[in-house]
Amino acid sequence: MAKSVLVQSSLAKKYWMALTGLFLCVFLLGHVAGNLQLFLPDGSLQFNAYAKFMTTNPLVKILSYLTYFSILFHAVDGILLTLQNRKARGNNSYAKNNTAANSTWASQNMAVLGTVLLVFIVTHMTNFWAKMHFAEMPLDAAGNKDLYRITVEFFTNKEFGLYAVVFYVLAMLALAFHLSHGFLSAFQSLGLRHKKYTPILAKLGLAFAWLVPLLFALMPIYLFISK
Repeated sequence: MAKSVLVQSSLAKKYWMALTGLFLCVFLLGHVAGNLQLFLPDGSLQFNAYAKFMTTNPLVKILSYLTYFSILFHAVDGILLTLQNRKARGNNSYAKNNTAANSTWASQNMAVLGTVLLVFIVTHMTNFWAKMHFAEMPLDAAGNKDLYRITVEFFTNKEFGLYAVVFYVLAMLALAFHLSHGFLSAFQSLGLRHKKYTPILAKLGLAFAWLVPLLFALMPIYLFISK
């Protein structure tokens, strides 16, 4: 995470992956906060108003494009970095064994987890983001596009609803493992290490890594069971 394959500057190599990763963590916080309205018994109007704000506000649009860039850069650069590291290690069995002995399962499989998440993001944007932006959609009582209805119908569909819920939950499990290593690693890549504060960051990172994906995973489960 401390190097970049796509960016050649030595300074950029050290920081880009960490900065885009931390920016995406902030995005996840905002996204999960807005989606919590799905749990409200009569939250359709609030959720649709939130969805309209997220797709029409000029400042949010700028942040959205920054998010898209961050996702693509973070994913592609992470995969290329993994391939580069494997090529550099070659057949050095000591290096392989030493890496396995001193790292977690998540750190050893960040590229795999990232690939799973990239597939999830593409399917998620196809099913919700693209429809919100480009498709003809029913309107709610306030005249906003009824993304709430689209979301409920997607996860309660008799043919594929259960599969969608299972896939969503598995993707959130991958996200939890990805964050469990990536959160603290980002701070370390930026040189933000302190004998007193690093253990606190580690605990906060672990809580963030599992709480946010858990909230995301509970949403389709709740819709599937309650609707």
